[in-house]
Amino acid sequence: MSRFNIHVLRDDGTSAILHYDNQTSALTWADGAAVIPVEAAVFKGATVVSSTQSGRKGTVKTLKISLGLLCNYECSYCSQRFVPRADQTNPGDVASFLDALTDALIEPPERIEFWGGEPLVYWKTLKPLAECLRERYPQVRFNIITNGSLLDVEKNDWLDRLGFSVGLSHDGPGYHARGADPLDDPEKRAAIMDLWHRLQPQGRMSINAMLHADNRSRAHIQAWLQERFGDGVVVGEGSFIDPYDDGGMASTFKTPRDHIGFRSLAFKELRLGMASKFSIAHSKIQDFVRSIKSARPASALGQKCGMDRPDNLAVDLHGNVITCQNVSAAAIAPNDQPHNIGHISNLQAVKLKTSTHWSERGDCPSCPVLQLCKGSCMFLEGALWDAGCDAAYSDNIPFFAAAIEFMTGAMPVYIEGDFRSDRKDIFGMVDGVPSAKVAHKIIPIAVA
Repeated sequence: MSRFNIHVLRDDGTSAILHYDNQTSALTWADGAAVIPVEAAVFKGATVVSSTQSGRKGTVKTLKISLGLLCNYECSYCSQRFVPRADQTNPGDVASFLDALTDALIEPPERIEFWGGEPLVYWKTLKPLAECLRERYPQVRFNIITNGSLLDVEKNDWLDRLGFSVGLSHDGPGYHARGADPLDDPEKRAAIMDLWHRLQPQGRMSINAMLHADNRSRAHIQAWLQERFGDGVVVGEGSFIDPYDDGGMASTFKTPRDHIGFRSLAFKELRLGMASKFSIAHSKIQDFVRSIKSARPASALGQKCGMDRPDNLAVDLHGNVITCQNVSAAAIAPNDQPHNIGHISNLQAVKLKTSTHWSERGDCPSCPVLQLCKGSCMFLEGALWDAGCDAAYSDNIPFFAAAIEFMTGAMPVYIEGDFRSDRKDIFGMVDGVPSAKVAHKIIPIAVA
């Protein structure tokens, strides 16, 4: 069942009930009146991908190039820590890779992302690769994510000149989970700030933070980063981690009390504007409001990461097509399918069988935050999937509540429906008052 009764409270203490259908994106008051005007749009159905219904690759818009999984840091929750390594690549692989890529692509991609491990570990390979790609595809957008510890003026000048957008991985006060903070090293800090001052004014650099059990406050992260990077800081990523292994499991929540506490904290920070520098705070809320305005059907939803789509392609420099940039061609997915799903020389033969579409998961079709979560990680299974699903629900329900309060002026506190009972009381009640209730106006959010 996909219909829910959402109990909401207004600031004056009165209550009401909303009706919500996650399959049709209908949100109405109890009398059937639409919460906001609806202008239904036409949506194309998403491809349902599974081990029995293979995903395909076609015209490529986003190309993700995995240089390898080597990294000079050891983040405790890293999704790549225990991934079996494929054969390492080197500068000698660049020419043959580029020839195969040119033959494979029907038209230039819109975006090329360069991935590690830590991609700057592969500097001798990255440099000729990106320069050749820039020459061949002068209009394509370049993106790279780095921990920043290997930056220097030479690399900064090169990144700027080639038109890269850069995401600096940094968890603010929770950086201890990653290792030594490069901002504590004067030389590394100088290099990071040099790149920041080059790219940030052009909107080409963000600080990418992840949340986990020991780093759960977006407000604390935002304040910490603003102190070091200024009020112009934009925080990318910003979601709660997916647990890919034992390290990830250790960094996620264990008890219902943990989940309730996080939901309450996250919602308070949204209402108070204390997470306003997080791009996810705007994009999630705006996307949900748009789903209501356009009556977006659940059938149009692919997976969260988009790697089940035919126009998103991840490859290594040997030309192997892989599930995503966080795995290797030598790895096997939890559903026992290989992450090596084909070769760039024959894209028509690529078969993605490592993904499980949300519609084939037990809880997803009847989950109230489906339109925001979009099925979490598409290849996790078993206990890792269960923990990731729990974290994804608690991460998305504050955005769900904030979007509904934005549209109605009333705060959701309880959801009735045919889904897990431990998720219905959103924020927990203390003496009859929701734990997330605060006497402040909600954050003003511009909705496109």
